Amino acid sequence: MKFTLSWLKDHLETEADVHQIAEAMTMAGLEVEEVLDPAAKLAPFTVAKIVSAERHPNADRLQVCQVETVDGMKEIVCGAPNARAGLTTIYAPIGAYVPGLGVTLVEKPVRGVVSNGMLCSASELELADESDGIQELPPEIPVGTPVAGLFGAEPVIDFEVTPNRPDWLGVAGIARDLAAASVGKLKHFDIAVVRGAFPSPISVRLDAPEMCPVFAGRVIRGVKNGPSPAWLQKRLTAIGLRSINRLVDVTNLIAYDRARPLHVYDLAKLSGTEIVVRGGQASAETGEAEHLIALDGKTYAASAADCVIADAGGERPIGLGGVMGGESTGCDDDTTDVFLESAWFDPLVIAQTGRALSIHSDAQYRFARGVDPVSVTPGLELATRLILDLCGGEPSDIVFVGEPPANPAPFAFDPAHVKRLTGMDLADDRIGTILGQLGFLVQAAPAGQAEPWVVTPPSWRRDVEGPADLVEEVARIE
Repeated sequence: MKFTLSWLKDHLETEADVHQIAEAMTMAGLEVEEVLDPAAKLAPFTVAKIVSAERHPNADRLQVCQVETVDGMKEIVCGAPNARAGLTTIYAPIGAYVPGLGVTLVEKPVRGVVSNGMLCSASELELADESDGIQELPPEIPVGTPVAGLFGAEPVIDFEVTPNRPDWLGVAGIARDLAAASVGKLKHFDIAVVRGAFPSPISVRLDAPEMCPVFAGRVIRGVKNGPSPAWLQKRLTAIGLRSINRLVDVTNLIAYDRARPLHVYDLAKLSGTEIVVRGGQASAETGEAEHLIALDGKTYAASAADCVIADAGGERPIGLGGVMGGESTGCDDDTTDVFLESAWFDPLVIAQTGRALSIHSDAQYRFARGVDPVSVTPGLELATRLILDLCGGEPSDIVFVGEPPANPAPFAFDPAHVKRLTGMDLADDRIGTILGQLGFLVQAAPAGQAEPWVVTPPSWRRDVEGPADLVEEVARIE
């Protein structure tokens, strides 16, 4: 799991820097693997301006450029097709390591002309997957400006999520634990209800409630898809995700922000008006398992143990529930109407499907560990609002089918257990505060009960089953 400091600050008011955050995470039991600092990698690179560009005397496809740089005027040989006089671009001095090429620049002749540095593309600095030429920058940016600041490069924390803590697969969950550890103050946001303007033309039928106990969705019509705004692209690319389009990027954002996977279907590509959730089926004629071409372009055979999303009266598979959508209903730039899905899938089913089919998607990773069932409707509402903001459109009423699993049961707890098991002498108020900040409901026990408190774990903490688990929570935070 990766996140940036600015992303964390969307949920946590804090003055801590990235290294202090990493230290606090480690002390609270979150295993930090690495703090990646792309700004350090980009430190040698600055803005430069090409003053003149002449054809290389010994090579038709090369140009000899006179370049105004932070180090003064430099003669640099460049083979990019867009190199021209007046262009503002990126300069790498001799001695700089170019990460996209894996080389350190040295002063040497290029077809008989010494190049005193390099003019760089975004891909050569690992700022993009591919580039057509050297990076073109706005002409008003001063020569010598550090490139790191222009591209919003900021440190990224990469940490290992233990199987019992699926709430850590969302930045909001990390912020909650850090607030309890006194690193900052948790920001609370109310997710507004988006009222539907018309009944949903798509209905849902659960034929396999043991695989998918609850499924919610809604139609949004009249959307305009396309490239995401810069802030969303930067947020995703900073943690290694590829920006695809606005609709898909919204679902990826919420998966990492709230640990709530979602899926969006192109409504025009659905067959019929009903989505059916069922187990995989074998052909009545051949006995072979049904096949699905997924969004990764691969074909998978779905067995009866796999959760399948289907249309056409339940006959055509269009997705592996909780794992990956199908190619046949994927959204592209021509998409105008969508069906947005927010469901809860049984963790064991999703884990088994991932192993059997060797699929390790972000959705599969989260559902296999146990997504918060209570997030089904809030996640749908949040995604709806973002889609309306970025793509426009008009939402339908929500279709909600099934019953989510019961919340964790309350149990008796004596705060004296903390000292008894750990030796830590904490006031009851402090113990109660820690548990409350972590989302536990702490109440006075009914008269006559031996333990003074009754504690109810939050819906996202199904790993907490008794007093010893609460003691561990208090100990790791304190």
